Amino acid sequence: MALVSCAVRGNTSACLPGRKAALPIFEGDLPKLAANISTLFTELPFLDRIAAAKAAGFKAVECQGPYHTPASDFARTLKQEAMPVVLMNAPAGGEGDRGLAALPGREKDFRDSMARALAYAHEIGAPRMHVLAGAIAPGAASEAAYIENIRWAAERAREVGVIVQLEPLNAQDNPGYFLRTTAQAVALLGRIARDNVKMQFDFYHCQITEGDLARHAEALLPHYSHIQIAGVPGRNEPDRGEINYPFLFDLLDRIGYDGWVGCEYRPAAGTLAGLGWAARWGIGGRAP
Repeated sequence: MALVSCAVRGNTSACLPGRKAALPIFEGDLPKLAANISTLFTELPFLDRIAAAKAAGFKAVECQGPYHTPASDFARTLKQEAMPVVLMNAPAGGEGDRGLAALPGREKDFRDSMARALAYAHEIGAPRMHVLAGAIAPGAASEAAYIENIRWAAERAREVGVIVQLEPLNAQDNPGYFLRTTAQAVALLGRIARDNVKMQFDFYHCQITEGDLARHAEALLPHYSHIQIAGVPGRNEPDRGEINYPFLFDLLDRIGYDGWVGCEYRPAAGTLAGLGWAARWGIGGRAP
């Protein structure tokens, strides 16, 4: 019997072959806020953060590297809490690595890590995976390795209904990182030419590197399938600093973005203490 996965398209669910049925997806006006449980609720054990996110009003979770937790335990907790996971990261590599996809000569390491990551994503029902590029100067060899590796990953990801996400990271926090700008990401998407490879649009990184977020959000809409947010500077709560998120959320509604907005920030003084910024969207409450 073929496995089935339900992915979000607009306000409907479409089932993709090859992956387990996903948990119910929230439908409603933007923003659809997902708690990144690698950065939020860190005062709690990892799996307990799922219930904490639900109690606070979030309708989904995302995470960075969950591999310290057995996938079966993660999947069971998601099911118990009726919370979907909407994004996870592929492994970053070994000590000191920031990903492997753009590193010539590390192709076997990359493929081994992706096989592990996709098996994990299949088990927990994650529909998107951020694949880190690595810290290496842009050049012909690194670009060729990146394109080939992402194409390979995309074909394997298609078998389990996963979208591969490419995220430009700012050089201030990630010196030497290969993928640095949205323009570079769009150019690479064109060369990779796989319909299950999309850009991950992190407003925090884009503001530091490029600014002009409203124009970027509108112009890049065909290319991204997931958004992440944090305050600039500091990467704290989204109401701290120079970004006007209520304005940007209204813009996303107007231009028709219907995906998730991942809250990947570092609370300044505890997760619950800093959730006042999201009260207007029904987020708050108390952790169990």
